[in-house]
Amino acid sequence: MKGSADVQEDSKETQERRHSSAAPRAASSREPGEAEDIAIIGGGIIGICAATYLAEAGRRVTVFDRTGICEETSSGNASAFAFSDVLPLAHKGMIRQLPKWLADPLGPLSIPPTYLPKLLTWLIRFWRAGRSGRYEASLAAQAGMMKLAEAEWMGLLDRSGTRSMLREDGSLELYESEAEFRASLPGWAARGRFGIAFRHVEREELAALQPGLAPRFVKGSFVPSWKTVTDPKLFGKAVWAYAERLGARYEKGQVQRVETGSEGPTISLADGTTRRARHLVIAAGAWSHLLARNLGDRIPLETERGYNTTLPVSAFDVKRQLIFSGHGFVITPLETGLRIGGAVELGGIERPPNFARSRAMLEKAKKFLPGLDPSGGREWMGFRPSLPDSLPVIGMAGAPNVFYAFGHGHLGLTQSAATGRLIRDLVLGQTPALDLTPFRPQRF
Repeated sequence: MKGSADVQEDSKETQERRHSSAAPRAASSREPGEAEDIAIIGGGIIGICAATYLAEAGRRVTVFDRTGICEETSSGNASAFAFSDVLPLAHKGMIRQLPKWLADPLGPLSIPPTYLPKLLTWLIRFWRAGRSGRYEASLAAQAGMMKLAEAEWMGLLDRSGTRSMLREDGSLELYESEAEFRASLPGWAARGRFGIAFRHVEREELAALQPGLAPRFVKGSFVPSWKTVTDPKLFGKAVWAYAERLGARYEKGQVQRVETGSEGPTISLADGTTRRARHLVIAAGAWSHLLARNLGDRIPLETERGYNTTLPVSAFDVKRQLIFSGHGFVITPLETGLRIGGAVELGGIERPPNFARSRAMLEKAKKFLPGLDPSGGREWMGFRPSLPDSLPVIGMAGAPNVFYAFGHGHLGLTQSAATGRLIRDLVLGQTPALDLTPFRPQRF
């Protein structure tokens, strides 16, 4: 096993040998009643990448999802490969900002009062995760995961033929005061320790990086290595098309329960049918902990409900992803529109959307980018599956031949290729490319 900040380095020859089985081939047929080789629950970007890596290894993979491939939370995210975003959420000043943010029902963080009692245990764990004694371990684990994620994505982009969908314009984080800028400096220093390049900008350079900004922004931090994709939904579907060419298949179905027995894992679907599998991967996002509970594993996953509005491309000429950390949202230029979104509403998976939150971000965006045309927008809400320590669950379940891959919070797209690689390593019985101790399901 490697250290949490160390990524296993492969020679070119080893990489070519690993992916030599990746030539397109017809999907293997499955006889009625025959067990699946590998079943994956969840057609979001994590499930897509896990299926892709396993299909590249020559395994027969079936993905189960209730709506389709990349149709839910993975379709509406901010489209970033945030490889430099190594700071755990509890360390981003959120604890300090909590009282102010919670006082504003439409601010960066909201908790419906009736949901607070259910959330209390999770919040206590979140607070503990932010204590200084856990900082370095969490930071090192996240940095190691990001290093692996970037390496794996660059390879997968080439193998899947999707590199043309990558944008490498960097990101610009913006500050409205010297005090806000100074408060960000410890976080930038931590990033610098892990070799992440950035520079602080002001005045002419700030205006050049994003013309038309409101004068309220006095400084910014530019990360040249920050990347985005042209549209997360189209990108996810393009990666899946590659997995299909390798033999992966999709079956529409809502999974209600999972069990294990002498014949291996069993999936029970809402239509009353069941499927057996030799190996099962649970990558069902915000619903994953409910399935884990079927297997006796209690994992404290909560749901960050994220909101956005996607405007027409012509709304404003945004040059790169703009990050307004003091307000908890970003603006991303996509091939298909201008996406304004983020913020956090800790409210579970059952409450109806509160689109006043997306409209509040849009109103702020109009002030931050004078001249922004707010008309013609599409509102959206998605569920981010989050653990209190900001690290995903990746590893073996308590039950045999079942693997977990969920809880990536804001970083699902960013970390999905790394997660796919790690799940493939586990299923094939190989040494994982990263020390999985910080991510093990049993850590809670």
